[in-house]
Amino acid sequence: MNTARDASLKELFSLHGKTAVVTGAAGYLGRVFAQSLLEAGATVVLMGRGDKLVKATTQLRALHGQQAVDSESVDFSDTEAFQRALHGVADRHATIDVLVNNAFPFSRETGFNDPSGYMGSISKDQWMHSLEAGVYWHALATQVLVERMVKQGKGSIINISSMYAIVSPDPTLYEGTDAFNPPSYGAAKAAVLALTRYTASFYGRHGVRCNALLPGAFPNVGGDSYNSPRNEAFLQRLRDRTVLGRYGEPADLKGAIVFLASDASRYVTGQCLSVDGGWTIR
Repeated sequence: MNTARDASLKELFSLHGKTAVVTGAAGYLGRVFAQSLLEAGATVVLMGRGDKLVKATTQLRALHGQQAVDSESVDFSDTEAFQRALHGVADRHATIDVLVNNAFPFSRETGFNDPSGYMGSISKDQWMHSLEAGVYWHALATQVLVERMVKQGKGSIINISSMYAIVSPDPTLYEGTDAFNPPSYGAAKAAVLALTRYTASFYGRHGVRCNALLPGAFPNVGGDSYNSPRNEAFLQRLRDRTVLGRYGEPADLKGAIVFLASDASRYVTGQCLSVDGGWTIR
């Protein structure tokens, strides 16, 4: 068996024999994260709930086989249930090699696409829900599963942040549209970067890496939020704002997630990888 030093490029990017856990795995970007890790050879545990989780599990098992896809239904906002689910996942699998902290509810509860999310009207409950979902869910999953990684002497944690962790939304993007990004989202996603650096610093000596992925301008154009014809203006503004002249498609994240999960990034930790079409460079 080759060591990391003399491994081929194909071997470095391979996830064969590894187990990855993805929270929010049935969501818009969560599905592509799970699919990408499966294509790289990992066994993937999908964490989420509802009909979307059932559908995603069925589809991915049809593509990759029953044994490659595990599924755990859980309400992330129920802390005790989430902890039990994480421990259950750890008990079922010999190793936990990758954790993708992705779950986040893009809804009125967090102030998205609704006037209630404006700075002048956003409620304490909306702020707290954003911070709980955006930071604490990540921290809790890390708290439980990093101990397994420490025992193994290796592991990769990937926190899904956002370009809005490092730049602010442009208010002119949303004029005359139904779309809106609340202040609590950027605050939570910026906190994820601090959590990423902290985790990398404290667990690096145990062989555990932690990095953040910062997607930008990835509208779910098939979702309910973009069904209104007047939101085409919003989508065009997104296209015009990026250096590459288009907004992101989920497949644009496949290479980045596999890179951070695999030994191809074995000397990368505590870093923030932006995948935003050049949005944040100007």
